[in-house]
This record gives sequence, C-alpha cells and structure tokens, in this order.
Amino acid sequence: MFWQTSRFRIDLSQPRVMGVVNATPDSFSDGGRHLDPQAALERCEQLLHDGADMLDIGGESSRPGAPPLPLDEELARVIPVLREAVRLGVPVSIDSYKPAVMQAALDLGVDIVNDIWALRHEGAVEAVARHPDCGVCLMHMHREPQTMQAEPMQGDVLPQVLAFLRERTEAVMRQGVARGRIVWDPGIGFGKTVAQNFALLARQAELLTDGHALLAGWSRKSSLGAVTGLAVQDRMAPSVAAALLAVERGARIVRVHDVRETVAALAVWRSTISQAGWVQPPAPGDNQREQSP
Repeated sequence: MFWQTSRFRIDLSQPRVMGVVNATPDSFSDGGRHLDPQAALERCEQLLHDGADMLDIGGESSRPGAPPLPLDEELARVIPVLREAVRLGVPVSIDSYKPAVMQAALDLGVDIVNDIWALRHEGAVEAVARHPDCGVCLMHMHREPQTMQAEPMQGDVLPQVLAFLRERTEAVMRQGVARGRIVWDPGIGFGKTVAQNFALLARQAELLTDGHALLAGWSRKSSLGAVTGLAVQDRMAPSVAAALLAVERGARIVRVHDVRETVAALAVWRSTISQAGWVQPPAPGDNQREQSP
C-alpha cells in the first residue's frame, strides 16, 4: 500500500510515524513551546533525528473549547515554519481546516492536508482537488471543538464513524481526488466518550474494510489520562502503548508527540513479527520519493 502525496509516494507496507509540531500558544499538550518559528523548526529537526517519517505542522489548537483562530494569524504562525520544513527531505503535512491555509501551504510544496473537518468547509475540497497529487487525511469529528466534549456522541461509535468517512471520501473523490491520496483518521477524542474511543481501538479492524490506510492519533489524549490518572505531561508511556496497539490492529500511520519512544517500541514490534516469519519491512524514514508531475 502506498500513500500518494505531493512529492512522495509513501510506502505503507510498514507503519509510519508522523511527528507533531504545534506552532501554537494553547495546544493541550505543548502549547507555547514552539510558537516561535525558529523553535518550531528546531522541533522539526529533533523529531526527524528521533526517527519521524513525516511532520504534521499546525498553527491552531483543536483542543476541546478552543476558539477559532483568525486566518491571518494562522498564516503568520505556520508559513515561516512550512517554508523551511519542506526543505528537510521528508513529507510535510499542514494541520488546518481553512482552504486559504491549505492553498498557501500547497503552494510552498507541502505534501499533505490533514483536516479535522474532513474538507467540509466551503472551498476546502476544491483547494485539495486543484492540486494534482497532494495527500489528504480525512478525520471524523463530532460537532466542533467548542462543543464536541460538552455533547459527545451517543450509541455505537463504529458504524457512525465509518459512515461519515465513507460519505466524505465519496464527496472528495467526486471532485477528482484519487483514492490513493486519501487516508482516514477516526478522530480519537473529537466528540467521543472515553468508552467510545477505546471501542474504536478495540474494533479498529472494522475501519479497514474499505481499504483506506488508517492514521491513529492517540498521543497524550485525555482518554489515556482517564484510565491511568496521569497528567498530560506524563502520558508518554500510555501514548506509546496506544500507538503500538493501533499498529497491531492495522493502523499504517501514528501521529505522535513522543517520536523517539514510539520508534523504539515499533522496532521491538518489528523484530517480533520478523521472528514470527513475516518479511521485515524497511527501517523507519525510508520513504520512496517521486517528483510531482
């Protein structure tokens, strides 16, 4: 399986690690630490040194209750970072739901659009469709960041998430976005209860039936705190455990803050499946690069 993006055709025969770079003052886990563009770029370089396969850069917090960020402020936060990050030789993702931010990022050579709204904002699908090859991650979110945890989902979460992702995929593909450019994210923590989040992990195989690669974003989420009692800054171990469980259940990309520890855990997993008789995939970071047409 491959994920087609702007500059890279990413081999997903083994799990890939996406490192998180929050160029924000108020993200739930590390807000303010990388707001300065130079600090954000140093974060990018450190994540790559730690073994990240790709980078996900965002300028607006999507934590529960977070207020919307004006467009000009988001652009001021992310454009200087993206301009330098695309020179680092790995796939770069922009974490944004605003079409103007998507377009500005793609114009700089960014490879992936990672949208918590699954391209539901006016003009978002068109911004992605205008680009011939960029990758896109469609995420499920119940309601919106301001209200999602005040009124979380009800009932069986799996069929609702699957139906939503199928509908959004069909809508995007109708605009000419090829299937191989689309990855799914079930949206852990985005308007779901603790039980629903863990149901998504336990029954993750049900999200693989359509053949889309799955991105899992468990890193430091509040559900991990709910079952461990750990504060957000102490959730490295449960975050790595959740990422590893997601990979064992078929996720091809894990979006994480603790890259070094996640890469180490995946090395143990890789050695185990190799001893079980599986063909050992290439080492982390061995992306297959192709020039865009």
